[in-house]
Amino acid sequence: MNESVARYGLAVRCLHWIMAVLMIGLLWLGWHLVGLDYTDRWFYASLEWHKALGMVALVAGVAKIACAVASQAPPPLASTSAWERAVTAVVRVLLYFMLVAVPVTGYLISTSAGDGISMFGWFDVPAVLPRSDWIRDLAVELHFYLAYTTAMLVAIHVLAALKHHFVDRDATLRRML
Repeated sequence: MNESVARYGLAVRCLHWIMAVLMIGLLWLGWHLVGLDYTDRWFYASLEWHKALGMVALVAGVAKIACAVASQAPPPLASTSAWERAVTAVVRVLLYFMLVAVPVTGYLISTSAGDGISMFGWFDVPAVLPRSDWIRDLAVELHFYLAYTTAMLVAIHVLAALKHHFVDRDATLRRML
């Protein structure tokens, strides 16, 4: 526990935690939606929130990626093994990919009928592609598998951070706090 805590930049840390809340919330809301019937009074309200928050997540995710690329990450801790560094790099790239891919497929599902996405009733994000059942079907399939892959990656990420904090007792988690 003697290692100095070279932290990530403030913007990277803030966007990390915003994305964490959004991703976990959207995963939960999407999972909740699958269990609702079209006649359930919560279905359409939950769906509208899921769509709007998905668009917020897309913007925040792109900002997070841009911020991460533009800023210097602290060097790896000396106590981190080579295999942990390799796994970290792979999971990070996959999570960054998911920050864009999951909301984009959700956008394609939502706009495939030609309608935009209401952003909490303030304005609509317009549909950019023409009506297409083929695009919708493909986007539904991709969104499903990408979302479950994201849930798995988030679980790995959280478990690794907790392992570093409680088992290894190193500064990994503190760098992002």
